[in-house]
Amino acid sequence: MSKSEVVSYKPGETSWWRKLFAVKTMEQLQGDIEGSEMKRTLNFVDLTSVGIGAIIGTGIFVLTGVAAANKAGPAVALSFVVSGLAAGTAALSYSEMACMIPVAGSAYTYTYATMGELIGWTIGWDLILEYLVGAATVSVGWSAYFVGFIESAFGWKMNPHWVEAPFKYDETKGFYMTGHYINVPAISISLLITALLCFGIRESARVNTVMVAIKVLVVLLTIFACIKDVNPANYTPFFPPNEGTFEKFGVSGMFSAASTVFFAYIGFDAISTAAQESKNPQRDLPIGICGSLLICTILYIAVCFIMTGVVPYRELDSAKPILVLIGRTGMNWMTTVVALGIIFGLASVMLILLMGQPRIFYAMAKDGLFPEVAAKIHPRFKTPWFTTIVTGVSCAVLGGILPVDVLGEMTSVGTLFAFCLVNIGVIILRFKRPDIPRRFKVPFGPFLIPVIGAALSVLLLCTASPSTIARLFIWMGLGLVVYALYGRTHSKINNPHLARHNRGEKVATENDI
Repeated sequence: MSKSEVVSYKPGETSWWRKLFAVKTMEQLQGDIEGSEMKRTLNFVDLTSVGIGAIIGTGIFVLTGVAAANKAGPAVALSFVVSGLAAGTAALSYSEMACMIPVAGSAYTYTYATMGELIGWTIGWDLILEYLVGAATVSVGWSAYFVGFIESAFGWKMNPHWVEAPFKYDETKGFYMTGHYINVPAISISLLITALLCFGIRESARVNTVMVAIKVLVVLLTIFACIKDVNPANYTPFFPPNEGTFEKFGVSGMFSAASTVFFAYIGFDAISTAAQESKNPQRDLPIGICGSLLICTILYIAVCFIMTGVVPYRELDSAKPILVLIGRTGMNWMTTVVALGIIFGLASVMLILLMGQPRIFYAMAKDGLFPEVAAKIHPRFKTPWFTTIVTGVSCAVLGGILPVDVLGEMTSVGTLFAFCLVNIGVIILRFKRPDIPRRFKVPFGPFLIPVIGAALSVLLLCTASPSTIARLFIWMGLGLVVYALYGRTHSKINNPHLARHNRGEKVATENDI
């Protein structure tokens, strides 16, 4: 049977178990591309900007100081090298899959095409958690910096009841009331970005490019303004003596810090969600993914060297290490400028995450796993407006009522899970479909880099706290219930009578790929 033929199931022909692992053929995916209503308006500059906008955020503004003070000392710069290599393996795998399968949906689409519907659903449901909770986390951080900027620039101290979450979480007490009302700035920025995304991907990309430019300029300003105050004595010892535990300094502390700062690289995978809006995805997606990761790694390492060279590493244990750095130089005029740049920087992260989330919904709805309304494209703006609004409002609610620690714990686990499956997917497709043209291929064969990447993802996943893993299992369990009650019975690949309503729709078993 040729790959282009329609494969259908006859009643009783295929067991429900085999249907769970039915895959989409490359020809079906090509049909999705040709039938897309989305505008192809993004070039490699736009996509690289999207990647930088998503990556540079909490990592460089928060994690650098904590990792240096508590784990690695000046060697935190090498921690970013190690974690950058780990992220780089995933970036190479994403690049091969993205240029081969340039369809909205990111890791969801890739796993559906390689490992079947159930695994595809699982990773899609996982990505919903990653992007939504990640955006809500950033909204709370944005709120904190916004409040600080207003106070430093205008001397106006905002009422804490309207800028703090009404709930907090403690491992022993669970959730408890704080006495505050709601986080208004977090809600406001979520709704503002949602409105922007409804108007069009091109307009959103332009705004993101401006915010990314401001963010990068602020980072470069910090590096070049503070380099004159570097004291070489602060680099000694470069590896502080280990204090008796694995994560406390020494070489082992540097590797432990690499696990911490790895999460500073989360975000480049959001580029692949815009595949159907790229002008030349086979060329531009790999450039955007790898280019953005390389630029951010260089900036991260430079900031680490400057930061630990100016400030003794023990004094960097702060949620705002960049401001600690500037304070040590005595250039107080920079505080307001840098705070404003960070506000733009965190807003750009939110924009990318809230852009990626609706496109996951869109891809899953096109496959019948979500109701058709989730695949609705606005007739004028050509954006998935319904799911954009649902995502934005959900983000506003979460950011308005929950603290940053509860939200932040869940973000990275989903990303690592996705990275692992994409690496495995590259290996599977190299053997099952070697005939598919690949404008970009992971170097050194189909095993070395993908296997290393998958192993590193699993290793870092195992470092998550038990409570975070428990919450992940609860979320995934809820997803399986939704799949059993709706997705399984409405899936177009496993329900041919539904697929026939769409011209060119094909149904395949796992052996047809």
